[in-house]
Amino acid sequence: MLGSGEVIRKLQLSWDDLLNHGDEPFDISFPPVRGVHPSLTLKVAVVHACDDALSDSLVDCGIARDTDAGHVQFAAYMTSEDLSQLNTAVEHFQLVLDQCPVSHPDHAAALTNLAWARLQGYIRNDLQDIDGITSLFREALALRPQRHSDHPLSLYNLTEALSWRHIKKSTAADICEAAQLYHELLPLCPEGTYLRSIVEGPNSVDFVIGECNNLPIDASEEGICLRRVVLELCPQGHQLRLRALDKLSSALISRFRQCGNIDDLDESIQFDREAVSLCPEGHSDLARYLNNLAISLQLRFNHQSKPNDLREAISLYEKALRLRPVGHKYRATSLDNLGGALVKRFKRRKDIDIDDITRAISLYREALTLSPPGHPHRDPTLSNLALALQTRYDKLDVSEDLNEAIDLYRESLRLRQLDHPERHGTLLNLSSALSSRFTHTRKNEDVEEAINLCQESLAAFPSLHPGRCNSHAWLQWAYLSRYRIQHNPTDLSSAMEHFRQSSIHPTEGFPQRIAVATYWALQAEIYQHESALEAYQVCLELCDNHVMTRSSIISRREAATAFQGARSLPVDAASCAIRGDNIRRAVELVERGRGQQWSLASRLKSPVEDLESANPKLTHNYSELSKLISNAAQCSADSTDRAAADWAATKYRKLTEQWEAAVTEIRNLQAFSRFLLPPLYADLQAAARHGPVIILIASQYSCSTVIVPTSGDPHNVPLSITLADLKTLKDRFTRAIRDASRMNPAETRTDLIVLLRIVWDEIMLPIVNVLENVLKLKRRSRIWLCPTAAFTCIPLHAAHPFQTRADRSKEPCLEDLYICSYTPTLSALIRSRRMMKKRVTPSFVAIGQGQPGAGKGKALSAVDSELELVHKLVPVTANHTTISGDAATRAGALQALEGNTWVHLACHGKQDPMQPYHSHFVMRDEHLTLLDIMDTHIPHAEFAFLSACHTAVGDEKTPDEVIHLAAGLQFSGFKSVVGTLWEVDDAVVKYVVQAFYTYMFHPKEVGVMDPTKAAWALNRATHAVKTMVPLEQRMVFIHIGV
Repeated sequence: MLGSGEVIRKLQLSWDDLLNHGDEPFDISFPPVRGVHPSLTLKVAVVHACDDALSDSLVDCGIARDTDAGHVQFAAYMTSEDLSQLNTAVEHFQLVLDQCPVSHPDHAAALTNLAWARLQGYIRNDLQDIDGITSLFREALALRPQRHSDHPLSLYNLTEALSWRHIKKSTAADICEAAQLYHELLPLCPEGTYLRSIVEGPNSVDFVIGECNNLPIDASEEGICLRRVVLELCPQGHQLRLRALDKLSSALISRFRQCGNIDDLDESIQFDREAVSLCPEGHSDLARYLNNLAISLQLRFNHQSKPNDLREAISLYEKALRLRPVGHKYRATSLDNLGGALVKRFKRRKDIDIDDITRAISLYREALTLSPPGHPHRDPTLSNLALALQTRYDKLDVSEDLNEAIDLYRESLRLRQLDHPERHGTLLNLSSALSSRFTHTRKNEDVEEAINLCQESLAAFPSLHPGRCNSHAWLQWAYLSRYRIQHNPTDLSSAMEHFRQSSIHPTEGFPQRIAVATYWALQAEIYQHESALEAYQVCLELCDNHVMTRSSIISRREAATAFQGARSLPVDAASCAIRGDNIRRAVELVERGRGQQWSLASRLKSPVEDLESANPKLTHNYSELSKLISNAAQCSADSTDRAAADWAATKYRKLTEQWEAAVTEIRNLQAFSRFLLPPLYADLQAAARHGPVIILIASQYSCSTVIVPTSGDPHNVPLSITLADLKTLKDRFTRAIRDASRMNPAETRTDLIVLLRIVWDEIMLPIVNVLENVLKLKRRSRIWLCPTAAFTCIPLHAAHPFQTRADRSKEPCLEDLYICSYTPTLSALIRSRRMMKKRVTPSFVAIGQGQPGAGKGKALSAVDSELELVHKLVPVTANHTTISGDAATRAGALQALEGNTWVHLACHGKQDPMQPYHSHFVMRDEHLTLLDIMDTHIPHAEFAFLSACHTAVGDEKTPDEVIHLAAGLQFSGFKSVVGTLWEVDDAVVKYVVQAFYTYMFHPKEVGVMDPTKAAWALNRATHAVKTMVPLEQRMVFIHIGV
């Protein structure tokens, strides 16, 4: 039965009228109902029946008569509401059902007629058996599967029964099921049909949507699935879509708080953004949805530490507060929210700017006046104000703030009963405040209470709840506070164990865990606890995982530099291993932490030839995912729209998860168990195949050198120099080189000579002693220097004793003894050597730009003559081209880099101290940046000579990342690079260039172009030009690579 039992029209036709149509079907039309014109198609046939057929026909006639009689009585009931007519109708319909067994083709129709009549009686309170009615509709639906013509009608009937049972009995399960049924029904109802018109009515699907929106938030998988269904029932433009978005977002946020899955939070932000977009200026709920979006963004900032999230959250909170002026009922909420974001920003600032914390406290005090005792919002405001005061105490050490904070925490805790969802936060905050007070008052009751509060919080959480991370973190703080006063070793062990548990808790975000692990390493060092090395290893792994979540190269560097103490992790970890006499582990740790950005970027470019032969299908999947990740990273980097950036970041993360799954599958292959895992010492030793690699480690705990020989164990060479000494030495070199650049070429560089003697005596001489006396390394052998931290800013290759022996011969300097090269990491050297196996016919391009555009630097008058000089020195067998002047553009230079194996660049070079990835070569139009170079993959490239300033010096902020132009060229494929540590003098560089290429291609007639000769050629060239080139201009050039 379709409709509500209303009589559309009485039909009277004679037998003659019916039979006149013969065997052809004919239509009878009715007046429109709900804008739809109902019609009835009839077909009449005369049947000459035998006895059996007559019996069946009589039964069918009886069913038809009872059905018609039931409809007549039901239609009368719908008009008169006379219960006797309903009962009569039900009797007729029941009689029909009794005559139609389950196998009867009209059984489902009989069920429907009976159920529908009884449902209308239930709606009018004339009948009560709604459970029986619902069962009849379910039985009818089961007899009409998906492709049955009446399947949509049966779906609708069941939704009506479920909706009315919900209305009268408040059964949440019924309204949820009704939503699921409507989700299935709507696509089956074409536009313009009668069924569509009643399904879309306010008493049908919209009612169900509204009731679902009124249900409590359920963060279970079933609850969130329901919210998704409801949202799909509200397409764009639907009046209830805004509420549906809000409810789904709230459910996702709730699940994120319980489980820590970032996918939930990202999706919530997406829905919150849409909700804000649906609220134009002046919308009554705009402030609410602005707050919701800001809360989600702040949660993501807490989880991932993306600065843009916090900035946007504060901006949204400010806007929401302006929409809630004094007197607005929700002003206290906006005051609280903005205050929390300002406290968060104050904590993150490296300088002590008290504006944020002062304003936050002021906002909280205003919110507290709006939330007097008994007000439902009072307890969170008390807790928030307490946190702000405690934060100010931590930075400014105002004891009154701490005592007031403790009192406020206690009052908030009294208002938050055992089942309050935010009680654990107040427990932890009060615990931390009591621990802080204990360090000053030494009252044991404070620290005892602090430990008990944390343990209560920890006991309240299930094993994977993100809140356990903070519980462990504050427990370690309480135990450590007590250990510092009472020196009980058990407290120290407990503190370290809670450090460990907090750091490895899987559902908390990486930033929080990195902060804990970094502090763990620091405290383990201070108290010489045996867990120090483990702490460093955990921290390095967390940092890798965190940085990998960032899609763009620049955002990865921002993530890596955001944590205090993180910059020195590689060298401190290596120093810890050395002090524990685990030299092999020291090499592994310094390699893992150093050059992190290059290592992560190179993961997507790892050669897969061996894998391809083992499993072509898996190789193809891995390679395709690597390409997709690279493309997604580029899209993310280019996006400025926040919503688009969120979408791109989510896409990148999903691809990364697939990529990691592919890597895991590869590692399951027998020969690839360590695929893309941090290399072991046995793997790294391959870097020393053609000469020892010397790693210089500058840590706050010790400075030392590890020599990796061609075979056997590494050698540790302790150094007497300290990190502070190195920083002073670096500053003195900077001044001495600057002063030397202003001197006459013939003047003696006294300051530089003094400094190079220090480098020789305190750094390189102990190393040379081991090379000569322990490793028995022959003179003029090759060595590779791998400096870290402050060592990266010191010209180690130029170390010189500047002494004369008794026989008047001069003491040899480092470059007299050995051919020195540098390498950013051992892996970079191994990678370059591996790529040397695929050599092609060499081609040489010289790129020069002596006339950069306006504002891009002074003219370099010697560039053209330098290019001519290079052209003369390159073997005639090489395919040689020169690009200069107007042709030396960014695009032209990139094309030349991609199309040639050997490159000489003569132009201005600029190292960007704030953002090293923006370091660049100055071309005619646009800069050729380090990012441009990194995006260019040139596997057959061999050698580059960078006759430009500052091409091989990293930035001070992340010296161990070795982010400079020369390293970028090596990453893109060049195996051997000559770069510069500081400014190059255009007037004298030609002497070095001429000497270098003379040695490089000697004898020129042979035409051999071997990039592995570059280090030797540079060594000989700098010796050859001593009388023509001043000391600082000979030292400026270094060789990197094979």
